[in-house]
Amino acid sequence: MVRLPGRSTPRPPRSSGHPRAPHNPPRPERGRGRRRPGRLRSAVSGRSVAGQVFVLQVVIVLLLVVSAVVAQVLQVRHDSDVEAANRSLAVAETFANAPGTAAALRSPDPTALLQPSAEAARKATGVDFIVVMSTDGVRYTHPQTDRIGKKFVGDIGPALAGRPVTEHITGTIGPLVQVVVPVKDRAGTVVGLVSAGITTAHVGGAADQQLPLLLAAGAVALVLATAGTALVSRRLLRQTHGLGPYEMTRMYEHHDAVLHAVREGVLIVGGDGRLLLANDEAHRLLDLPGNAERRSVLELGLDDETAGLLASGRVATDEVHLVKDRLLAINQRPTDLRGGPPGSVTTLRDSTELRALSGRAEVARERLNMLYDAGVGIGTSLDVARTAEELAGLAVPRFSDFATVDLFDAVLGGEEPRPGTALRRTAAAGIREDAPLYPVGERIRFVATSPQARALTTGQSVVVSGLREETGWRAQNRERTDRVLDYGIHSLITVPLRAGSLVLGVANFWRADKPQPFDAEEVALAEELVARAAVSIDNARRYTREHSMAVTLQRSLLPRSLPAQGALEIAYRYLPAQSGVGGDWFDVLPLSGARVALVVGDVVGHGLHAAATMGRLRTAVHNFSSLDLPPDELLGLLDELVGRIDQDETPDGDAAVVTGATCLYAIYDPVSRRCTLARAGHPPPAVVRPDGSVEFADVPAGPPLGLGGLPFETAELELAEGSRLVLYTDGLVEDRQRDIDEGLGLLRDALLRTPGTSPEDTCRTVLDRLPARPSDDVALIVARTRVLDGDRVAQWQVPSEPAAVSRVRASVTRRLAAWGLEELAFTTELILSELVTNAIRYGRGPIGVRLLRDRTLICEVSDRSTTSPHLRYAASTDEGGRGLFLVAQLAERWGTRYTPTGKVIWAEQPLP
Repeated sequence: MVRLPGRSTPRPPRSSGHPRAPHNPPRPERGRGRRRPGRLRSAVSGRSVAGQVFVLQVVIVLLLVVSAVVAQVLQVRHDSDVEAANRSLAVAETFANAPGTAAALRSPDPTALLQPSAEAARKATGVDFIVVMSTDGVRYTHPQTDRIGKKFVGDIGPALAGRPVTEHITGTIGPLVQVVVPVKDRAGTVVGLVSAGITTAHVGGAADQQLPLLLAAGAVALVLATAGTALVSRRLLRQTHGLGPYEMTRMYEHHDAVLHAVREGVLIVGGDGRLLLANDEAHRLLDLPGNAERRSVLELGLDDETAGLLASGRVATDEVHLVKDRLLAINQRPTDLRGGPPGSVTTLRDSTELRALSGRAEVARERLNMLYDAGVGIGTSLDVARTAEELAGLAVPRFSDFATVDLFDAVLGGEEPRPGTALRRTAAAGIREDAPLYPVGERIRFVATSPQARALTTGQSVVVSGLREETGWRAQNRERTDRVLDYGIHSLITVPLRAGSLVLGVANFWRADKPQPFDAEEVALAEELVARAAVSIDNARRYTREHSMAVTLQRSLLPRSLPAQGALEIAYRYLPAQSGVGGDWFDVLPLSGARVALVVGDVVGHGLHAAATMGRLRTAVHNFSSLDLPPDELLGLLDELVGRIDQDETPDGDAAVVTGATCLYAIYDPVSRRCTLARAGHPPPAVVRPDGSVEFADVPAGPPLGLGGLPFETAELELAEGSRLVLYTDGLVEDRQRDIDEGLGLLRDALLRTPGTSPEDTCRTVLDRLPARPSDDVALIVARTRVLDGDRVAQWQVPSEPAAVSRVRASVTRRLAAWGLEELAFTTELILSELVTNAIRYGRGPIGVRLLRDRTLICEVSDRSTTSPHLRYAASTDEGGRGLFLVAQLAERWGTRYTPTGKVIWAEQPLP
């Protein structure tokens, strides 16, 4: 075991090598009495050596005190018994040998003679009783007269034999000692017996008075011994740091083993600069002599810098010193920081090999960091060009001085690459911006001998350590490559961007400032970076292709241009969602009678499914509108269609794909200036009056399409000429940052700031004043109303008689002449003649005729019948059935629409 010179016992280390050893045990603080109770408690704890010594000494003192008290008590009891026996014997023999005792026993009444003298003797001697009895044991005397004449309790046999007898009994007056002696006459014959006795309580009075004093003295001795023991234990506690015997044994047994087994040198230097301790590693690292202990550190043959550090005792942290051929990291701390002895403890660590390893580890750590950054920094967006820029930006300047990424044009468009075509410089990064490399955006066709072409062909990386000697690379463009070499770029790694079997392009890493070319480890790192980037670029390419397909599908399903009509002046905007495509749509549908239908709808969700569903609903609206249905009936049919779509598209799993959609359908009549609306879960339309006031139309909110089971209600508005009807989807007024009420308020404010402007200006102002485009699609239609003036409308009531047909033809001919449409008079007369004749023959009155001059000439015949005529081919033997066929040939369009009171058959002719 290593011992410190000058110490009788080794000092335990302050380490926590043993699980129960305290770490940095507290030392007593002078002037702080409040710490003493804690020390005392530690001292009396039985777990430490000091505690065990304290407990042992206290137990020994306590045993001594108890033993003394017990011995004293036993001695007192023994002395009391002896004194009682002696006193009783003396009294009994004195009374037995007294003159007259023997004679009194022979008298006729011994009691009368002996009782007074016995009581007098008892009181005079202090015994408890004197009993005179016959040889038969019958009492003649007793302190209690009722006992006289009764048998004596005790052994009288020895006394009858002439010998005194002593007994210890417990009588009626307590524990006592009694003596029986014989009474003899002159001849020596036993004529009676005398017994005297005394209780032990009446004998030991003096001894009992000494017992409290003895106990007090024992208690004082115990307290003094305990206090002394506590002081000694406290001192011992400081020396042992509260360790138990087992802990101290283990600690001291392993002290040397641990000290000499560690891979660090340990030195302890005293306050006078002498070496007190050095373990084996310290001897090896410093090449110390065998007798180094107790010598000054300046005499150990160390270099001046190291010896000065050890002698100074100053704090040092990982100071590197060259000691002979070793680089030693030295840590030094003083030992008197917490009241310890003056000096210092020093640890030495050989860092010669660690320095070399740390350099390689730092490089490896930087490469791992690059790979980690590539995992989180490349592919943050589904944009091909952006992903390529992230790859180039990550490589510069941590890996290369310049980096470029070249991709096939097809990849940028989302298509699969076509080998043999030119590449486009997609991304570039560098430590400087004036490098003479191909700029971003330029199309490049690499020659077959270039490293890039070889990488594309073989799918393997190509490393060029010296570009000046690489003739295949210089053949690409002699003038540009010379400028690249003059710029200082000297080496290159070209790595193909491979995603599965596809080669998407190449990534080029150029080195200029660092003179060393790329090594094999750097090539592996470049391949790893490019492999991760290639997966992200391919994902972005696939997304671009799918997004382009979805956008193309969506655009093909939306109206490319608005149909010609004269009832509304219309402007619209459609903004697709920021990510993916949605299911918002709108339509403008010309109807019969110069009316126009406006439709705005929104399919729940995004993607191809929503776009396809939107196309189906838009086609259905076109078909249903051709039937001239009211808005509520049309929405009812759409609701049934969406329900069937949900049923047809239920997947094999447990959950069904609920399509869901909202829709607003409005019909505007320029003749009556009335607009009929119905909505299915859609936001209400806004109406801007000609005076600039804005209100949201009170249209009953029906359930979204697809729920089924509930009818839809209509609302009718009368719009003055010049009013603007604003229809929109919820993406305009609602997003994650605001609710729909706030969005409607913003829309109202935007419309209030656009009084009297055209629909085009209104669309522009609304989109400019509202917040940035939300994540959902936005469809917006602004329609300003027009009115068909009365001079362009003519109506007649026709009686239900065939003769009225000629009068109607004449009236129509005059109105056409007034409008300057004489060219249409003949065909119009034929059309009206057939329609009015059918109404008179098959319909119910009253019959009405209306002529409208709009973009076309519209003829309408109404009646109260709900039976619609059908176009058919008449047989050769039929006398009729050719009228509608004639109407279909003469008119551009014709049809039937139903009204609450009947039907209207209409026909349109183009104006000349």
